[in-house]
Amino acid sequence: MITDEYDIIGLPDRPEKPRHKGLTHMLDKALGPRQIRDILDTAAEVIDLVKLGWGTAAITPNLETKLALYREADLPIYFGGTLFEAFFLRDQIDTYRRLLDDLGVRHVEISDGSVSMPQEEKLRAIELFAQDFTVLSEVGSKDANNIMPPYRWVEAMQAELEAGSWKVIAESRETGTAGLFRPNGEVRTGLVDEIVARVDPRDIIFEAPHKMQQVWFIKHQGANVNLGNIAPSEVIPLETLRLGLRGDTLFEFLTPGVTPHRPDGTASGDGQGQ
Repeated sequence: MITDEYDIIGLPDRPEKPRHKGLTHMLDKALGPRQIRDILDTAAEVIDLVKLGWGTAAITPNLETKLALYREADLPIYFGGTLFEAFFLRDQIDTYRRLLDDLGVRHVEISDGSVSMPQEEKLRAIELFAQDFTVLSEVGSKDANNIMPPYRWVEAMQAELEAGSWKVIAESRETGTAGLFRPNGEVRTGLVDEIVARVDPRDIIFEAPHKMQQVWFIKHQGANVNLGNIAPSEVIPLETLRLGLRGDTLFEFLTPGVTPHRPDGTASGDGQGQ
């Protein structure tokens, strides 16, 4: 979204909401109602869905107020996969379903990032929840030392989409130091390349909490790549990256035939032989 007053040639097209690609998935770690109102006043149009991280929903005293604010902004909400895992460990999956029903939460994350869960059992959970909910399933471990080979990422994503997941989330943790990324935050480029060669990127939300990671994905997958675990203060900055309105992506989306001018004041075509 860009306001009508700014007539800038050749910005990337961003789909209208509700989007199925180019999603920005915001991580709410413990925002209060006033903070949520401030964020929604400025950024609701560039947020596509909101995750209440980990098990924070279970200890938030004003949870229903928060849920109502997001609903008023027409933003889907779901609880972090760790909360699902906590119920799974206690054999309380039916209890979790009833809880979501009672709260009117229609999206759910099915994950096994911290627990040991046979793939067949995870697929059964996806199939079960997909009957009544929009399912997002997460692939990849939160343990930076647990390096899953690319073929297993691909197989898991394909199976979970077939089982009924709306989107699969590629794990990175909130820190951006596991799963898709090395402990120093660098992208595992070979892993990503193999995943997108065999799974439609529109079906994947790539967790990318840090700017350098967001820039990498936008440069390699385009403005409308799905990105997740975005901090509330970063959703507008991310949109500027998507649109080429920040230095990191300024030259990515120029219209053919438009001559870009470099910081030194020269056009990119200036020079000998031109």
